[in-house]
This record gives sequence, structure tokens and C-alpha cells, in this order.
Amino acid sequence: MKNFFSKIGAFFVNLWNSIKGYFVRNFSKKPTLNGTKEALIKNIVPIMFIIIGIIGIIFSGFTGTAIVNELLTRLARNSFLVISLLVPIMAGMGLNFGMTLGAMAGQIGLLFITDWGVVGIPGLVLAAIISTPISIFLGWWCGTILNKAKGREMVTSYIIGFFVNGVYQLVVLFMMGPVIPIKSEILLPRGHGIRNMVNLQGVRKAIDNLIPLKIGSINVPIATFILIALLCVFIVWFRKTKLGQDMRAVSGDMEVARASGINVERTRVLSIIISTLLAGYGMIIYLQNMGTLNTYNSHMQIGMFSAAALLVGGASVAKASIKNVFLGVILFHLMFYVSPYAGKNLIGEAQLGEYFRVFVSYGVITIALVIYEVSKKRENKIAATALRESTEGGAK
Repeated sequence: MKNFFSKIGAFFVNLWNSIKGYFVRNFSKKPTLNGTKEALIKNIVPIMFIIIGIIGIIFSGFTGTAIVNELLTRLARNSFLVISLLVPIMAGMGLNFGMTLGAMAGQIGLLFITDWGVVGIPGLVLAAIISTPISIFLGWWCGTILNKAKGREMVTSYIIGFFVNGVYQLVVLFMMGPVIPIKSEILLPRGHGIRNMVNLQGVRKAIDNLIPLKIGSINVPIATFILIALLCVFIVWFRKTKLGQDMRAVSGDMEVARASGINVERTRVLSIIISTLLAGYGMIIYLQNMGTLNTYNSHMQIGMFSAAALLVGGASVAKASIKNVFLGVILFHLMFYVSPYAGKNLIGEAQLGEYFRVFVSYGVITIALVIYEVSKKRENKIAATALRESTEGGAK
């Protein structure tokens, strides 16, 4: 046990040294006016949410322990889902709102293991196995369609999510029972359709409580964080593989990548398949933490909230990293947690906070897209000016 705590202490010392080194490298130089302006524009969304979070904490009345406890829970619950968005961004396809396809596949897996009475870790593993072929098929189908909508991948994937949601509703509401045998109490009394709320008591916090750690009154879901850490290691490793390098080449310029012998369409489809597969696993982790499954609505806002969290962390539709994931989840869900209580204490209406956080989740995506387009046009203008000047210089 002593050795364990010494390792934990060494980890936090190394983490502190890394953070300190980052700030020394990036902020030790005297900033120019233009550099400061560029930094503010680039990080406007995280700065906004830091301010909102501070105001929310002040007026919410929560203790520091309660906030830390809630943030750790939400970090474990949502990070896997948000990380699943990184692969399509790496391939230049923007935010994959079609991740809801994987979320629905994960929910189907959980419905089956609940009906069969498989509990604990074996139940979650079986749910992941069931969701895998469904996620792969849906990811391949979605990626194939997105290849026909180059340049409009985000809005297309968003619409595809609505379409597949209709198919999911048809399967769960009408086919489960008469066509797909369901024998447990999750089936509605009329003989077809699944209940609106399904109790996942058999797998509730099965991963979170696998390696229990309690520091004072703060619960730390070690096993869940280990899974998230393994996924982060996979993402870092994946970027160095040939497929990862191919995706980055495709993101840079599809025609150049094609001329280099890269199968552009196949690479793009694989990025969507991987993202959809990871989203299915992420949804299983999310719902085992929640302990209940809202059969018809749990997946509806997953894509929107995951994309918003990533953008809050300073990512864009063209560039995102693991640090953007964790910063975004912390800031976004801090706002989610404190805003209803801050609204109640400020004006006596908790519902205002509910409206505010939904409004912000859509607003932050809009702001991030506008900033990205403005920056892209500015970069193109600078590149065109440089090219014109070099051409004129050569002519002279």
C-alpha cells in the first residue's frame, strides 16, 4: 500500500512538472499585441466557459468537495464518448455526429443482456460484443454515404443520425417482442416494445466500482479511468501507424493523398467505423454509470453534447487532441452541473439553468464553426497574398 501511494505521489509530481513546463514554454516569452490577440481568438470558447464556470461556482453554493466529486464522475462517464470523435477529425471529416449510431448499438447490447439476466462485468463485455458488429456495419454504411457528401460531412452525419434513430425506434418499439424474442419485464404488457425506462441494476457501476478508491468523501472510479487511459494510449499509437498517417494525409489534401497511392475513400470510411465502434463502447460505459437506460431518448443528445464538450476544450472541426477532450469535459460539465443551482439562487428559477445549458451546448458549436470558417478564410487570404507577392517578386 505504501508503494502504491508513493507511485501516486510520483505521478502527481510528474504531472505538475509537465504542466509547469508547458506554461514556461508557452508563456515565458513576452507576448506581442498580435500574438495576444491571436491567442484570445483561438481560445475564446475555453475562456468563456472558464468565466461561466467561476460565476456558476460562486452562485451555486456547492462545496469544493461536491464539485470535485461530480466532475470526476462526469469525466469518467463522458470522456470515452468524446475521445471517439478524434479519429474522424484526424481524417479531415469534422465532428462525427453519426456517433449516435454507435450509441444506439451500445444500447441494443444493454437491452439484450438485461433481458438475458447477464450481470456485472460479464454482462458489459457481452453487451460490447453484441454492439460491435452493429457498430461496424452502421459505421461502414455512414462512411460510405459521407464519401458521397465530401465537404458536407457534419450536416450529413447529423441527418443520418435522425434516419437511423427512426430505424432504431421501429426495432425497439415494434419488432422486439413479436420478431425479436424478449421474455423479461422490460417488455411492455401489450406484447411488443420495450419500456421507456429500463433498470440496469445488474450492471450499474460495474466498471466504476471494480477498483474502489475513496479519498475522504471523493469516489474515484479507477477502473473506468484505466479504460480511458488505455484509449488515449491507443489514439497516440494510432496516429503513428500507417493508417493514422494516411488519415492525416487525407485531411491535408485528398488529391495529393490519392496521388500518393492512398485509398482516400477507404481511409475515410475506416475513420467513421472506428469512431462509431468506440462510441458504442463509450455509451455502454456511460449507461453503466447512470444505472438506467432511457430507451428512446438516451442517445438523442449524445453526439451534440460530446461535440460541444470537445469544442469547449479548444478543439476545432479540423484539429483536436486528447488535452482538448479532458479540458472540454471538465469545463462543459462544470457548467452543466452548477448552472441550474446558480440560476435558482440568483433569480429563484432552476429551470432557467436548464434552458441555459441546452442553449449553450448549441451556441458553442455555432461559435466554434464561425471561428473556424473565419480563421480558414483568413489563412487562405494570407496564403493568396504571399503567393501573389512571391509571383510579383519573381517577375521583377
